[in-house]
Amino acid sequence: MSVEATTERVLRLLALLQRRPSWTAAELATELGVTDRSVRRDVERLRALGYPVHATAGVGGGYQLGAGTRLPPLLLDDEEAIATAVSLRLASGGTVAGSGEAALRALAKLDQVMPPRLRAEVRAVHGATETMADPGVEIDAELLVTLARACRDAVRVRFRYAARDGGERERTVEPVRMVATGRRWYLMAWDVDRDDWRTFRLDRMHEAVATTWRFRAREHPDPVAYVQRSVTEAPYQHLARVRLHAPPDRVRELIPPQVGRVEDDQDGWSVLVVGGENLDWLAVHVARLGFEAEILDPPELRKAAAALATRLAAMAATD
Repeated sequence: MSVEATTERVLRLLALLQRRPSWTAAELATELGVTDRSVRRDVERLRALGYPVHATAGVGGGYQLGAGTRLPPLLLDDEEAIATAVSLRLASGGTVAGSGEAALRALAKLDQVMPPRLRAEVRAVHGATETMADPGVEIDAELLVTLARACRDAVRVRFRYAARDGGERERTVEPVRMVATGRRWYLMAWDVDRDDWRTFRLDRMHEAVATTWRFRAREHPDPVAYVQRSVTEAPYQHLARVRLHAPPDRVRELIPPQVGRVEDDQDGWSVLVVGGENLDWLAVHVARLGFEAEILDPPELRKAAAALATRLAAMAATD
């Protein structure tokens, strides 16, 4: 067999190993159309190139691509290459400190080796797309890695946290999941000292350290729903519940998840739950949606809406 054919087969073997966690020698031999012995030789070729291919003996054994001391080249199919390039383009304007420059470097490397036909497709997507997004608050990439590992390994994390009143206290938590809203990053975790679930903004964390204290996973609320409730309801003096004559999906198009929560109320109606510091602002916010509305709570919001309607009617009156 020629060197070119052997190289092509080794690259196909690498692509297979990257596709799923484990393969038996027989499965790989079938996919490649070779013998088990050829598979073993090709695995050795990959190892010589620096790819950490692990082998497990026995009936349930097989080959698995592991983690090495350095990052080897990855093989991407057409769809993966396009998705990666588009994602890197979006990440270049992200909220993780230092990630924008790193994303642009990675995008340049990918663009250099991408076949012309795929490069044209990616550039067509980029050329037809504009990003209009609030850059939000930048988060230290090292903090993200520390918290992600702690969530994965189920170990407690200790950090300094700046409260809304300006004070800073040490907190010890059992992290579950990080949630990004688009502008900010949050951590949902069990607060050891307060013996309850809490939401923490990552931009308020300092000196985060993963401890060696492992914890047993608890039954927990859905992280996305919990964080949404925390950021849209808990921080505000007033919490409004308003019934709107519009389906939930239509209302969600106008209300981002970090602003309000939308519930289905059947028969083409929805219930919007939104917080605010000012009742007049809440009344204006609901009125601007343009839907028929019924204020459920609080009663004070009805009075604020009535007063606002009187002022608007006076403004619209002619002599």
